[in-house]
This record gives sequence, structure tokens and C-alpha cells, in this order.
Amino acid sequence: MMRDLLLKKWAQVRTGLLDTIAKFEDAELGYRPFDKAYSAGELMLHVAHEENIEMRYAPLPQFAKLPPAYVATSYADKASIVAVLTAPHAATVSYREGLNDHEVMAEVELPWGQTARRIDMLWHVLEHEVHHRAELSLMLGLLGREGLDAWPNAPRNRSRTR
Repeated sequence: MMRDLLLKKWAQVRTGLLDTIAKFEDAELGYRPFDKAYSAGELMLHVAHEENIEMRYAPLPQFAKLPPAYVATSYADKASIVAVLTAPHAATVSYREGLNDHEVMAEVELPWGQTARRIDMLWHVLEHEVHHRAELSLMLGLLGREGLDAWPNAPRNRSRTR
């Protein structure tokens, strides 16, 4: 049950991330809302890098050491960034699909000597993606465009006060 909930929710979150990325123009990948902020492209790549670290370095020991961050100047368009997001995510989906509920809740030893439940690791990566997806949506708003509506089919008769 927990495994299936996680798989379903993550698929929704990833769809929202890809929809948000699609709203940017390639020329806007360098947009920064303030001086020391991630650019839009850097933020997109950061999501992929974090998933790589949290999944392929920790519970899936596929890397002997932490992989370096992606360099945004090497990815000139949205298509190349989406391709980078796809590789670590495919490994994560495959890993999650192979777990049963007991394994999802089990503790794993992490390379840095701590232990954590798999659900906590997985949820952290999911929450990280939601967080940065929201930042990307905010950047779209700052650019004067509509960001992601995370619940597009919700009734619109909800009252809003401002």
C-alpha cells in the first residue's frame, strides 16, 4: 500500500515538474530571480543531481563517491535538461517498483554511517522535487506567466480572499 501510494504520488509530481519545465523558453534557462539564486536551468539540474545522490549513492550504492553537480552551461535547452532528469529518475522508479511495503519501511545503512528508513529517503527526494518545482513555478510568475497549477481539475468556485 505505501509503495503504491509513493509510486502514484511521485508520478504526479514528476508530471508536474515536466509540465512546469515545458512552460519555460530555452532563453529563460539562465533567469535568476536574484543575484546568488539558482538560475531556472540550474534548479532543474539540481533536482536531477539530488535524486542521483539520494538514490544512487545511498540506498543503491552505484557510485563510489558523490557525483559532481551538473554544469548548467553544458545544457543549452530544455530537452537536454529533461534528458538529464530522466536517467536518475528511471533508476529510482525501477528501485521503488522492486520494493514491497516491508522493504519500503525497512532501515538501510547510508554511506556516511547513518541509518534511515527507505520511506524517509524516498519521501525526502519526493519532497525535494516538490519544493523546487514550486520555485520554478514562482520563477514563471516573476517572468509574468502562469506557473503550475498542481491541482488543475479542482473546482474553481472556491472563494479566495486577499
